Amino acid sequence: MGIIKTDKLVFEYIRRDEEGNVEGITRAVDEVDLDVKQGDFIAILGHNGSGKSTLAKHINAILYPTEGTVWVDGMDTQDESKLWNIRQEAGMVFQNPDNQIIGQVVEEDVGFGPENMGVPTKEIWERVEESLKAVGMYEYRKHSPNKLSGGQKQRVSIAGVIAMHPKCIILDEPTAMLDPNGRKEVIRAVRALNDVEGITVILITHYMEEIIHADMVYVMDKGHVAMEGTPREIFSRVEELKELRLDVPQVTLLAYELKQSGMDLPDGILTIKELTEVLAAQYKGQGR
Repeated sequence: MGIIKTDKLVFEYIRRDEEGNVEGITRAVDEVDLDVKQGDFIAILGHNGSGKSTLAKHINAILYPTEGTVWVDGMDTQDESKLWNIRQEAGMVFQNPDNQIIGQVVEEDVGFGPENMGVPTKEIWERVEESLKAVGMYEYRKHSPNKLSGGQKQRVSIAGVIAMHPKCIILDEPTAMLDPNGRKEVIRAVRALNDVEGITVILITHYMEEIIHADMVYVMDKGHVAMEGTPREIFSRVEELKELRLDVPQVTLLAYELKQSGMDLPDGILTIKELTEVLAAQYKGQGR
């Protein structure tokens, strides 16, 4: 079993009227199966209302299944006796960093989690230092979070989770409120955690550019997994992505349209560098 596993996970929101009578039921997650190995970088895509954030909240037991099961490092999330351990193993980073930052100084905020876990003071400061360095925010350790940019605040939020030494980090649309530079900062930090620290990453997003380095991508629609595969496999299915109301990265779309016009290009081109290399090789092959 992987670090995160779901088996036929179903979650239903129940709507009630003022008297408490059931008005309707919405199935937000519909029989989703995941099996995430330790060290994987998993991306979960989907438009608003697809169920991706509801799924994320099951992975560290903010929500509990209506049907099916979720295991975190072998622990059933519905086992109340394991709740503390589950939330230590699977840390959550939310969309708005202001909802997660509570300290008046960056290093104090990052140390808050380990302090609540009863970590000895000397080790807390060691963890604060290592986690701030991991996200490139060590030089800001004495700053007030209020003085930071959105991208910097989100990196501090991530550092606060890292300081608790989780095996897995779930990021629920962590760049949704950031400008393009802030998004790049955060994704760069997340990739480094996965590559260097070996932390399992589950990234919930609707920005296609953020998933090109993922090991596996799940695309959600109406609560179920509509597509799954590597980034290259997913980006090879441009028309299906459009039908699911998802944008395709501009370079992928350009390569797709060039191929449609008759050029001999591979499917699922992910980066500008990749496209230029393919075009340069073809140009050279034609003896020009």
